[in-house]
Amino acid sequence: MTVIMNKNITVAIDGPAGAGKSTVAKKMAEMLSFEYIDTGAMYRALTLKILKLGLDPMSVEDVVNTMNSTSIDFKDNHIYLDNIQVDKEIRENIISQNVSYIAKIKEVREGMVRIQQELAKTKSVIMDGRDITTVVLPNADFKFFITASVEERANRRYKELIEKGENNISYEDIKREIENRDKIDSTREIAPLTQSRDSYKIDTTNKTIDECIEEMISMINRR
Repeated sequence: MTVIMNKNITVAIDGPAGAGKSTVAKKMAEMLSFEYIDTGAMYRALTLKILKLGLDPMSVEDVVNTMNSTSIDFKDNHIYLDNIQVDKEIRENIISQNVSYIAKIKEVREGMVRIQQELAKTKSVIMDGRDITTVVLPNADFKFFITASVEERANRRYKELIEKGENNISYEDIKREIENRDKIDSTREIAPLTQSRDSYKIDTTNKTIDECIEEMISMINRR
């Protein structure tokens, strides 16, 4: 592993739900001593607050007003919602079922993008999400699109929920939710999920996390 550079580096990663991009990005950031910014977690945090307040995630007015009075920040690879760490809460299945409705709201995406761009200005970062290579960091030094088959992503998510003790959901339910989320993310009017022309594609279906990271670092070192 080399990656020794004399300036701040931006690594942008996009990909669908359950492809492993956050796991890869977080571990890679630790290895390179970069700041890891999980943009999907930001939308999940806002979704958590909306649901806790009993608001409708499809109500643009309620969501935007709530966002404007909400603090979301990262400290030591943990996410804080209004100064409270919410790493576990934002990974609950109810959040996964609703986050795409909030993430497709134009005003929400614009507000989140401004925050994300500011975070990337002063340090080397690895940032992952749905529109990082295309909207948030279109001029990133390195761009990757991480994906996996729907079946593999559903299986990973199902195992994760079972390990957390959520036994009231089936593999088929998870698979349908992922397919629905893929459709929402890729067809939304604002910043749809798509692979940018200059992104390097990594398919994690039959690869370990370390194999994916090795491939990505190899691509960076070639530059």
